[in-house]
Amino acid sequence: MSDSKKIHQPIPTLPTGQAHPHPEPLSGESYSAVELMPAYRVVILDQRKLPQHERYELFARVEDVAEAIRSMMVRGAPAIGISAAYGMVAAAVAARGDAPSFLEAMQKADAVLRAARPTAVNLAWALDRLKPAIAEASSLDYAMRAERVAQEARALHRAEVAACRAIGALGAPFVPDGATILTHCNAGALATGGYGTALGVVRAAHAAGKKIRVLACETRPYLQGARLTAWELAKDRIPVEVIGDSMAAHFMAKKQIDLVVVGADRIAKNGDAANKIGTYGHACVAAAHEVPFYVAAPWSTVDLGCEAGASIPIEERSERELSHFALPDGGDVALVPDGVGVRNPSFDVTPAALITAIITERGVVQPVSGGELAKLATQ
Repeated sequence: MSDSKKIHQPIPTLPTGQAHPHPEPLSGESYSAVELMPAYRVVILDQRKLPQHERYELFARVEDVAEAIRSMMVRGAPAIGISAAYGMVAAAVAARGDAPSFLEAMQKADAVLRAARPTAVNLAWALDRLKPAIAEASSLDYAMRAERVAQEARALHRAEVAACRAIGALGAPFVPDGATILTHCNAGALATGGYGTALGVVRAAHAAGKKIRVLACETRPYLQGARLTAWELAKDRIPVEVIGDSMAAHFMAKKQIDLVVVGADRIAKNGDAANKIGTYGHACVAAAHEVPFYVAAPWSTVDLGCEAGASIPIEERSERELSHFALPDGGDVALVPDGVGVRNPSFDVTPAALITAIITERGVVQPVSGGELAKLATQ
């Protein structure tokens, strides 16, 4: 048990639908993936327990925030970045001594968080964004250091929510009235600071009065689509059905899918996009059936320092996520015979040529190319 959990008891399990414990969550929703609470404690919704339980945990140590990211308690590229920013606030509270000692402690905290998950570029982006505030905080009294870092972290959170709403507004016109939308994994408020990227497009289209419905791929092996996307859309009363990942091609062939909208964890300079494993297959099938394929992501997900998708690091997660099925009581059931190996890459890369458009808060990239992305870099 971590020191933070010994000191701060976790928030009790909340029934689905009960208000978020934070009085004014920056997410703008009745639930949040992550928030910064009074006394600079980080509160994270344990997404591994959804949809059965809406349970929040409090953390006061940067190591525990990093473990929450690593263990998939919090996931989704923008939400990972926000969590890392709040983790640095927790580190600032713990860091004492003179300016050099403070900066050394913050550098160590940065390294701990940066190593938590390699594919989501938002994590490193958030940590880099906090560096000027941390340098400024080093010259302040101890009592003011954490507050200066917290100000920047909260500003980052607010900006990510605003970006999601802008993405929704720009993406909604691409959704025809009466459309059936396929999405993969979860790119809603649970994966971001609030509102969502791919689900931001869905929410904006629904708010505009369009009669839409969503087919949410279950998203093996962690079932983010079945557990999280369906949960979010059901709360918003947006029609949603869950399908197996391998069923998407069938429904496209039957002309029962009008467009695909997904999020991204990293977009390379040439427009290649990494997203949850299985996305590339959907893009191939969509191209074969002439179904538009859209990627919705904030500019913080664009990595202009990464030339192409081949350079994006792909996280390999535990074999046990695929070889065993987790049970509600904490146990699991083996799905693979003993002695049989398992490969479990968490992401794949969709080439730019298969993407109809990339929707960011800065504008829509269409056609998708490095040159078109570069035009938005100066905005």
